[in-house]
Amino acid sequence: MAKRVVRLGISLEPELLGSLDRWVRARNSPSRSEAVRFLVRKELAEKGLEDPESDAVGTVTLLYRHDAPMVLRRLTAVQHRWGSHIQSSTHLHLRGEACVEVLLLVGKRREIERAAEDIRGVKGILQGRFTTMTPGIAGAATGHLHPHRG
Repeated sequence: MAKRVVRLGISLEPELLGSLDRWVRARNSPSRSEAVRFLVRKELAEKGLEDPESDAVGTVTLLYRHDAPMVLRRLTAVQHRWGSHIQSSTHLHLRGEACVEVLLLVGKRREIERAAEDIRGVKGILQGRFTTMTPGIAGAATGHLHPHRG
C-alpha cells in the first residue's frame, strides 16, 4: 500500500533554490521533493539522537597495523567487553600490513558511544571513526532491550 503524501509549497530565495538544485543533481536525487524529505529526515534523526537513551545503531571504523604489538589481542578483548552491542564486523587486509575493521553496534545511544570510545581507544589503533543513526526514522527498532550494568 502506497504511503499518502501531502503537498505543500515553500518559498526560497533564488540563490538558495539554485544551491538546492545543484545539491539535488550532485546526489543524484530523483526530485527536489525527495531531496527535501532526505534533509527533513536527517534533521529529525539528529534531534532524536540528542537523547542518550534513544535507540541507535552505529558503526566504528578502525585503521591499524596488525603487526603492532598486542593490537589484535587488545582489540579482541575490547570487542568481547561490548559483545552484546556488536552485531557484526568485517575485516579488510590492506597492503603494507594494515587492516580496516568495521563494527556494527546496536543499543542505547549512550551505550554505543561508550563502546565506540572504548574500542577506538585501544592502543595501536591509528584512526577510528564513529557514526550513529536512529532506526526510528525508518519505523524500526534495534530490538536491543536487555538491561545492562554500569
